[in-house]
Order: sequence, then C-alpha cells, then structure tokens
Amino acid sequence: MSLMPVRQRGVRRIDASEILFLSGNGGTVGILKSVKPRMVFIGTPDEDEIVMFLEKEDLIVISAFDEGPNIEKGIKCMGYLLREMESPIVVLPDNHPTSQRLKMVVAVGNSVRLDCNITPGTHPEQDILCTCNELSGVKLSSTENGVLIEGDIANLKLDKL
Repeated sequence: MSLMPVRQRGVRRIDASEILFLSGNGGTVGILKSVKPRMVFIGTPDEDEIVMFLEKEDLIVISAFDEGPNIEKGIKCMGYLLREMESPIVVLPDNHPTSQRLKMVVAVGNSVRLDCNITPGTHPEQDILCTCNELSGVKLSSTENGVLIEGDIANLKLDKL
C-alpha cells in the first residue's frame, strides 16, 4: 500500500487483483476493473431494468460517505458483490428517504464523473456518481491497464482486493 499525491491528469495502473482508493474528508472512492466482459443489471425507479455491457477494461466505481477504519473493507466487499457475485445495482426514486441512509453508491462503465451535488442512489445514468466535496469534479476514465484520473486528488492508495 502506498500513498501518492496526484494533483493533475494521470494514468494509474490497476490489475485484476487490485483496487485504487481516492480519499477526501468525508468520503472514499474505490476503483476496480471489470476484468472480463460482463452484464450489470440496474433496477430503476420506473420499474424498468437497464443492462450495462462492460468490457474487461471498464470501471466499477464505489463511493462511500463514511470515514473510519472499516470503510475500505466495505468498499472491497461491495466490489466483490458486483464483480464476482454479479449483484444488481438498484436506483431509488427522487426524494426517497432511504437515499439519506446509503453508506455506498456505485457506477460502472468506461467513464465516471464524481459530483457532490447529486442525491445518492437516485441516478440510473452510470456516468455520474455522488461523492464528498473534495473529490467532486474528478473524472475517471478506463484505459487498457488502469484508470485515467482528471482532477485534484490529495490521497491515492493502491491495495490488494
């Protein structure tokens, strides 16, 4: 595990057994690769189901709002549920009371923009993800062997899954 300050555009390598953590005050984002082509099912508030087709280089991005000693472990568990157990993603309707209780939210795809000005868990679009203030505005894009990070990141850590 290593901490690397990133204050500019840069590509970070991630292999199949690794997860990249971005941290700010009040939140942490975990990034892992899809590793293989797969389908991710997304249940929407209007009783539809969206199917996302991921390629092996696409990203699974998990945003957690809590801080604490177990937050990275929780993000790893969520990554496992999505990637290995093929758990679906559920999207809540706008103004749903449960969105205020969510500890983690997820987005998948080749590009994800982090934003602190959206309601957690209410966006079926997979190109935007709720996060803490410090990580808001960061854009993550998949590359063949890693992730392109665009924006200011103070804390970055690569860890084993």
